[in-house]
Order: sequence, then C-alpha cells, then structure tokens
Amino acid sequence: MPTEADYEDKNLEIARVTRVTKGGKRMRFRALTVIGNRKGRVGFGVAKGLDVAGATSKATTQARKALLTVPLLRETIPHVVTAKFGASTVLLMPAPKGTGIKAGGAVRVVLDLAGVPNVSSKMLGSSNKINNVKATFKALKMLRAPRMHAATATETAIPSAPSAESLSLPTL
Repeated sequence: MPTEADYEDKNLEIARVTRVTKGGKRMRFRALTVIGNRKGRVGFGVAKGLDVAGATSKATTQARKALLTVPLLRETIPHVVTAKFGASTVLLMPAPKGTGIKAGGAVRVVLDLAGVPNVSSKMLGSSNKINNVKATFKALKMLRAPRMHAATATETAIPSAPSAESLSLPTL
C-alpha cells in the first residue's frame, strides 16, 4: 500500500443512513472518500460505520486498495471518453493548456486529486455523487495512452519500393 504522506484525501459525502429492523431503527454513517497524489494516481472508497470517523477511515482504507493510474498526454487526457454507471453518464474531453479543470461536483474532485491539469467534462443524467464517481473512474479506466514507436510509424506510413530482385523481372 502507498505511504500516507503522498496522498491527499477528500470526503465527498457523509450520509446518515437508517435500516429498519424488528427492534427499531439502526442508524449508521456512510462516507464517500476520494484519495489522490495529484501525480496520476487516484482511488475512491465507500464505507459505512457506527460513527463518522469509523466510516471515513474505512472508506480511506478501501480507496488505498483500489488506486488507478491516469494516463496523461500534453497535460490533459489522451482522448475523449464517455462512461455510464447506473443513471449517471460522464463525458471527459481533452482541453488545451491553460484551460484548467472544467468539471462540476464529484467529477471535479476526482480529476483534481488525479492531477489532470486541463480537462473539460459534462455530467449527464443523475446527480448522485457515488454513481458519478463510479462513472468517472470507469471513464478513467477506459483511457489509453498512445503508443508511439518511431521505427514502426515510419515503416507503416511509407512503404519501401520493391527491389528488382524481389519482382523477378528479366534483366536487359
């Protein structure tokens, strides 16, 4: 597991949840926590506990176990990506240098802690924070860094002309 000093955590939501049982109502707290090092690593956790501190520590531990690496290309994401989780849909788009993070709510916190300096996004559908975070992580998992190999790029782009021996033409 990563060291605690490297990662910054942010509680996105603390909710009081109640379960009705035969003996009455049982109250707990649910915490949604996002952690990141602002250098391309980010994770999230959702956990319940009897008190807020217990729920938060459980969620942070869960987030540390589920870290994701975000590929960056020229200070933004490599390509446009759309992901859907539940009723939430998140659209992430690359942005030019100097744009900053144009995102709202939970998506902004995730991208900020991931260390993406320039990105534009749109949340469609539900405004549920947990589903928006899960849709954002699904979108970040779909990102692929471009593979650039100088030798193979030139070979596929410019085919070499066949030689006279390979064509088996009669010589004069």
